Amino acid sequence: MQRLGVLILALALGGLLPAGAWAEARHFDMTIEEVSIDVAPGLKYKVWAYNGQVPGPLLRVKEGDDVEVTVTNNTTLSHTIHWHGMYQTNSWRSDGVPNVTQKAVEPGESFTYRFVADKVGTLWYHCHVNVPEHVGLRAMWGPFIIDPKEPIPIEKEVTKDAILMFSGWNPEVAQEYGKGGHPGEPITYFSINGKSFPTTQPLRVKKGDVLRLRLIAATLDVAFHPHGHDMLVTHKDGLPLASPYEADVIHLSPGERYDVIMRMNNPGRWIAHDHIEHHTSNNGKAPGGSVLVIEYEGIKTDDWYVWKDKAYDADFYYSESMTKGLGIHDVPEHEGTFPELRR
Repeated sequence: MQRLGVLILALALGGLLPAGAWAEARHFDMTIEEVSIDVAPGLKYKVWAYNGQVPGPLLRVKEGDDVEVTVTNNTTLSHTIHWHGMYQTNSWRSDGVPNVTQKAVEPGESFTYRFVADKVGTLWYHCHVNVPEHVGLRAMWGPFIIDPKEPIPIEKEVTKDAILMFSGWNPEVAQEYGKGGHPGEPITYFSINGKSFPTTQPLRVKKGDVLRLRLIAATLDVAFHPHGHDMLVTHKDGLPLASPYEADVIHLSPGERYDVIMRMNNPGRWIAHDHIEHHTSNNGKAPGGSVLVIEYEGIKTDDWYVWKDKAYDADFYYSESMTKGLGIHDVPEHEGTFPELRR
């Protein structure tokens, strides 16, 4: 038996084992729930949420893994999960498109998605039923990270990860399911990870950190700009760029993902925000919307600082979850409120 183990190790190191020889089988269970979330001061919104949270739980696997996800629909309407960016090689029935690759998952039913993690990097998942409402206005999305077998050199330098998902909201349909998602309707609230400033959390860093931001435009166009720092753009839609480039604004269209690296060498408090002007407002009132604060450790907290005395959650951007390794990771900060009848 010991000789067999040595032989397998030798074959692996020599590249003679099949590509999937070290793949692992990973099974996750998810639910879809009807909950309410507080997007901004004064705006409570009814959503359908994976595991009852917005964004949904972080799913993290490694390249080549055999992935199995069983989703149970606890809502009153039909839904699916589409794994945005996946090739779904030999697994097209798990692409999540209703009436094309599967029947939609009806209320009270479950469905199991099975596929090989054949794409790497920053992906995301979302419903594919009535996308303009379910995705565009009801927050049916979450992050999906596939670690590459061979990360590029700069990825090995990263000391802190953060995931930012951008979305917009129409307050006129906030309290009524089945409304909204029509061309030209007013989107007047804007958020990062389901919250509008000033209820977004600070992103806390240390001088010397190598920060990777995984930017995901879930529902709208974004022009992301951090103050006081440049970004090195390293990946687009999960894949490493042949020629990374520096930028101080990065533009994303709905569905796009960019990974950027920031070397945290300029201590202070800085904002990072969407540079589309009205995206930094709450129903037309600024400041608000898609804005966050980057805080360096050790900077004095002034009495007038917007986040003074407010509760801090270190996992708002999935930074703690990203330190926990592979698996499915719920974030209590993102949990919604269930209706009274479910309590």
